[in-house]
Amino acid sequence: MSLRLRSHIELPAHASDGGFDHAAVHHESSRLYVAHTSNDDVDVIDSASNRFLRSIHGLKGVAGVLVSDERGFLFTANRAENTISIFAAGTEKELARLSAGIRPNGLAFEPSRGLLLVANVGDPEIGNSSTVSMIDVGEKTVIATVVLPGRPRWAVYDERTAAFYVNIADPPLIVAIEAKTPSTIRERYKVPAKGPHGLDLDPRGRQLFCACDGQELVAVHLDSGEIQLVGELSGPPDVVFFNPGLGHVYVAVGNPGVIDVFDVRRMELLETVPTEKGSHTLAVDQRKNKVYAFLPASHRAAVYQDV
Repeated sequence: MSLRLRSHIELPAHASDGGFDHAAVHHESSRLYVAHTSNDDVDVIDSASNRFLRSIHGLKGVAGVLVSDERGFLFTANRAENTISIFAAGTEKELARLSAGIRPNGLAFEPSRGLLLVANVGDPEIGNSSTVSMIDVGEKTVIATVVLPGRPRWAVYDERTAAFYVNIADPPLIVAIEAKTPSTIRERYKVPAKGPHGLDLDPRGRQLFCACDGQELVAVHLDSGEIQLVGELSGPPDVVFFNPGLGHVYVAVGNPGVIDVFDVRRMELLETVPTEKGSHTLAVDQRKNKVYAFLPASHRAAVYQDV
C-alpha cells in the first residue's frame, strides 16, 4: 500500500457542469490552487491544514493552473475568454490578464527568462488555431506564436535542455520548443500510443512521463531519445504527476475513478487507488508527499499521504 486516505476537504458546489481541472501547489505559502471550471473560479486550499480558504472569481472557463515556486507566480488559462491571468502566489493578487490563442489550456514556465508557454487547444473549424503562445511575463506581451501539428494537451519545461515539451493528441507526438528560439519546433518524439494527454518530467532521471488515452503510460528519455512503455492504465487518463523523492508517478483516471501509482525505479504498477467516478485531476505536494484527488460528484478533495 502506498497512498493512504487521510481526510476530505469540502469545496464549493458546482454552479454548472464541468467540475474541476488542473491544480498546483505553491510550497512557500502552502497554498493549493485548483481550477473549478464549472464555477469560473480557482479554489484556494491551505495544504498545511487541509482547509478550503476561498475562491478567486471571474476566470471564465478556467482550465490550466500552474505555479512557479522560483518566481512566486500563479498562472491560470481562462479557456472561455482566450486569456491567461498572472497572480502573485500566496496573496492571489492579479497582476495581469493577457490575450492568448484560442482556448488556452496547458501551461509551462521558464523562470530565468520569465517565459510562459501557453498551449492553445484551438477550434477545429479555424485552420492552424492549435498553437502555442510564448509570453514574456515581465513585458506582459506575446513574443512568438507557433502553429502545432495537432491539438495540444499539457506541457512542461526542462531546465537542462532549456526547452519546453508539449503533448499533441493527434498525431501522437511530444514536440520540443527551445526557450532561446521560441518560434520554431526543434524536435518531435513519436509516442507509440493513442492520444498523449498528461505530461510530467523527472529532471534527474531525464525522462518525460506521458499518460495516453490509449490507456498506456509511456516514458521518453530526453538524453537518448529512447521511448518505452511503463505500464497499462486502468482507463483513459488525464493528469499525471511525478514525485522525485519517492520515485512515484501518479496518474488520474476518471473512468472508473482511480489513481494508478507507478514505481519508476522498477517500472511497474504499485497499486490502483479508488477515488470517485469522473475524478480526472490531481495535485501533489512533493515536500509533504501528499496527493490530492478532486472529486466532482461530491465537490470535495480527497487527501492521501504517500508512505
